[in-house]
Amino acid sequence: MRHLGRLGWIGLTTLLMAGTAQAQKIEHIPAASIPAGTQLPVRTGGRTTSPDGNPPFTHQWPGIYWESRFRGTEVTVAFADPVNILHISIDGKRVDTVAKPGNSDVRISGLGDGIHEIRVEKATESQSDAATFKGFYVPQQNDRLPLGIPPVYSMEFIGDSYTVGYGNTAGKRTCTPDELWASTDNTKAFGPLTARHYGAMYQINAFSGRGIVRNYNGFAGDSLPQLYAYTVFDGQTKYVKPDWLQPQIIVIALGTNDFSTPVHSGEKWKNQDELIADYEATYVAFVKSLREKNPNATILLISYDPATSPQISTVRDRLKADGDGKVDFLEITGFTKNACDYHPDTDDDRKISDALIAFIDAHPGIWQGK
Repeated sequence: MRHLGRLGWIGLTTLLMAGTAQAQKIEHIPAASIPAGTQLPVRTGGRTTSPDGNPPFTHQWPGIYWESRFRGTEVTVAFADPVNILHISIDGKRVDTVAKPGNSDVRISGLGDGIHEIRVEKATESQSDAATFKGFYVPQQNDRLPLGIPPVYSMEFIGDSYTVGYGNTAGKRTCTPDELWASTDNTKAFGPLTARHYGAMYQINAFSGRGIVRNYNGFAGDSLPQLYAYTVFDGQTKYVKPDWLQPQIIVIALGTNDFSTPVHSGEKWKNQDELIADYEATYVAFVKSLREKNPNATILLISYDPATSPQISTVRDRLKADGDGKVDFLEITGFTKNACDYHPDTDDDRKISDALIAFIDAHPGIWQGK
């Protein structure tokens, strides 16, 4: 297992918890059997193949997270994940980051005796491979606690590489594939930043390179609306999550890949006008499908580029003309793009998040479905 924690990979990490004299140990160990009755209940943000909410959780979309509560001085986190970087936090403080943990466990011991909250967050994008999170477990059954009261607010973010946080921590524009993977951190992208500001649950349903009807530079593959129906990218596993709170806010940011390169010969659109017409009609239909499932949500359509704003604002206008009074449009521009392949960096992510927060705060009735 590779380890990218701030404290370095030495197999056993020891640190002093701030504000206490309690020594905390973090051990990376081979996977062990989970004793009956010691697995913690889990709250999940994002799409997994466990609609009943119980481990194991197979996942592929970015931005997924798991959280739980326990009593005592020790907890173990179990993975079967050969592809992702994941952050582990206890009581709101990051204690470890693991990379490609495979079939292994992380045991955290030496905690102060009492009640603790634990959270694991997926940082990377895993387009080609699904992975599994096997849950949290504690030494004894009486260390288990029920989940706390769930957040009142929930948000959904639908998009492409900007929403993923593609290479956002790289600090440079030219990256190798390994550097791109290691520098993508969705926890620092604008969606989770905005959701955390409001203490909201969230889903990140984004896929780099995909558009509404046309993927980047016309490459073959499902568009985002086609992928959206699935839990993992197998074209078969339909998404079902009855306990996911209906989001009060859905943010959609799609169009950069549709229009950032010219239409090539051999594509189904003869010219830009045909592409625009298809984009607008498909986008309208996609939002209407979301509206059927989320009748009270505010749906906010984002543009990052004045060149795509006319198309996206037209989509908003057509939806409003068809009677949707809870759809709006927001243009956010002026990015540094000092990340891999000229993508937004973490300063740009903060700028997008700040713009969303300003919009939401100017419309406080959103949270009440107004």
